[in-house]
Amino acid sequence: MNSLFSLILCFIILLCSVIKGYFVAYPLLLSLVILFITFAFQGFPVRDLIVMAFASSQKAFPIILILLLIAAVTAVWMAAGTIPALVYYGTQLINPQYFILSAFVLTSSISVLLGTSFGTVSTVGVALMIMVKGEDVNPHIVAGAIIAGAYFGDRCSPMSSSANLVASITKTKLHKNIIAMISTAWLPLMASSLIYLILSISNPVQVRNSRFISEIPNSFNINPLVLLPAFAVIALCIFKVEVKLTLLVSISIGFVLGIFFQSYSFVKLINFVMFGFHLEPRMDLSEVLTGGGIFSMLQVSIVVILSTSLSGLIIGTKTLATVENIINKVSSRSSLFLGTTIVGLASAAFGCTQTLAILMTHQLVKEKYEQQLNSYQLATDIENTAVVLSPLIPWNIAGLVPATILMTDSGFIPYAVYLYLIPLLNWVQFKVLESKTQGEFE
Repeated sequence: MNSLFSLILCFIILLCSVIKGYFVAYPLLLSLVILFITFAFQGFPVRDLIVMAFASSQKAFPIILILLLIAAVTAVWMAAGTIPALVYYGTQLINPQYFILSAFVLTSSISVLLGTSFGTVSTVGVALMIMVKGEDVNPHIVAGAIIAGAYFGDRCSPMSSSANLVASITKTKLHKNIIAMISTAWLPLMASSLIYLILSISNPVQVRNSRFISEIPNSFNINPLVLLPAFAVIALCIFKVEVKLTLLVSISIGFVLGIFFQSYSFVKLINFVMFGFHLEPRMDLSEVLTGGGIFSMLQVSIVVILSTSLSGLIIGTKTLATVENIINKVSSRSSLFLGTTIVGLASAAFGCTQTLAILMTHQLVKEKYEQQLNSYQLATDIENTAVVLSPLIPWNIAGLVPATILMTDSGFIPYAVYLYLIPLLNWVQFKVLESKTQGEFE
């Protein structure tokens, strides 16, 4: 069986499964079997294929550890009163008439400070989603605005791991890359803000009048001190403290607050960490303030292991290497950017993580950029394609994890407009420039 045909078949299986709402681990496992059989028939030793998949899956465990810590943080923050306080104070500051736009702007700002999309979503993102629970508004719209904003900083923050990775592999200076990213982002940012403004007006939120908001002070001890776990995360991220240590410190502070401010026992807090936070069913907030917990990430962890195994086979067999020949034949700047976009999309789909999407895209297109352009243009184009397209793939960890944290699904994708306006509008700009200059690589 041809490997390209197998890849297309796997993509169709994954896409259909997402549309039908099936648990993505099943099509990933089926795709893994299909590719394994395909490569075995093509002459790859079975033992080598097993080693490729197993070695790649080993890389998933550091990711899984962080995901489990994030799940624990969400539960502990709820128990400590941190998320209830963020919701309570946030409703006083955010104009409900412009809630969706405010969600995008707020998460964009926080993500620049934190430099991490997962951290942004698991903190302010969860609070924003809770604000609209029970409201007559499509939660996918709010989730789309939150995730789009979270990847604003993930793309161009000086503390972003993806921005630093791109600078490292392209051998460019990060501060110059950030300047280029800002210059190519202002138009998509303005267009996205306009779209979110329109969506805000057409989907009004009345969070201040919600009975859930007025119930928060009756169920939790709300005061500025319970915000300490959130401030700890921001401060430690700014000082570039390792993410696992940052999360552990935040959890520890949350435990102290949960015991002394919210009167939970240590055993009860451990229960929340494992199974997620929940209030007594008789309380009005019980349907709103719930979630987190290590067990909530078990399905995602399975997906992470399967997806990294799948990407290990694809990378190890150099299945996408033939794409280089196609890229090397393009003759204009817009065509090269379009090719990079397609490569970035394919890498995000089959690499299943943002990191692998970045590395695979760089590997496949760098030769053409070295011939016609320069490393800084390569770095900018990777940021404008692979980095922002990864969250738009439903089974890619970059989109799957934030959606899981926000207790939503792939329905957020159409509303994460900033993420696909970046490649779209940049391609349009290249086409317009070419029509004026009539040059190939101006």
